[in-house]
Amino acid sequence: MTAIDWLGFVGVFQILLAYFLNVIGKVSNKGLPFILLNLIGAAMACLASILLKYVPFIILEAVWTVISFVSLLKYKKATDN
Repeated sequence: MTAIDWLGFVGVFQILLAYFLNVIGKVSNKGLPFILLNLIGAAMACLASILLKYVPFIILEAVWTVISFVSLLKYKKATDN
């Protein structure tokens, strides 16, 4: 496996880990661990897709990253109050 493959693998693993932990009730989908796993994982998978020049997954992971970032901003705003 190349470094790009590893980057994508680790990113996708983080997204799936967040989902798995949420399904088994270990993390809330509104909690910081879930949000960060999704944000970092999607950003890593997006970067790997960019390096591979695979446009469908660039779009998917870019949107996932933006949504996760918005969730992070909402989380921060809610905890600042």
